[in-house]
Amino acid sequence: MAQKEATVAELTKNFEDSAAVLLTEYRGLTVAELKELRNSIRQDAEYAVVKNTLSKIAANNAGITSLDEDLKGPSAIAFVHGDPVTVAKGLRAFAKAHPLLVIKGGYFDGAPLSADEVNKLADLESREVLLAKLAGAMKASMTKAAFVFNALPSKAVRTVDALREKQQSAA
Repeated sequence: MAQKEATVAELTKNFEDSAAVLLTEYRGLTVAELKELRNSIRQDAEYAVVKNTLSKIAANNAGITSLDEDLKGPSAIAFVHGDPVTVAKGLRAFAKAHPLLVIKGGYFDGAPLSADEVNKLADLESREVLLAKLAGAMKASMTKAAFVFNALPSKAVRTVDALREKQQSAA
């Protein structure tokens, strides 16, 4: 009983500390394949095979009730502490190579995710790529603004020169 309480406490902490939680079914995968999956997402997530009953209790303790329906059969959870997009991509890629891995759903940013939504999350570009695109767009708009600000004084100078030449030719 004490061991189960400790496990629930640890799982509750994992649920609370995670940026996202992605739920999978691993039925039929070998230990070597599970190790390969863990290694592929280790940088951004902790992948753990869990007991459904203890996971439901821990998730409910953390305020997450949306996973209750999906916690059936052999379940494993990716507790994401890094980039959720990277982990979703890793799980989807592994599932393509090993069809026995099934993505059931997840929980991200205070909302439940269906399996389709996890796949849509995997379609997004990583945080770094999105930040780089934003920086590029900001730089481009700053360059345009600088061009406009430089163009105004030079246009004024050309206008004054044209008026001066007109006055000189009229005199």
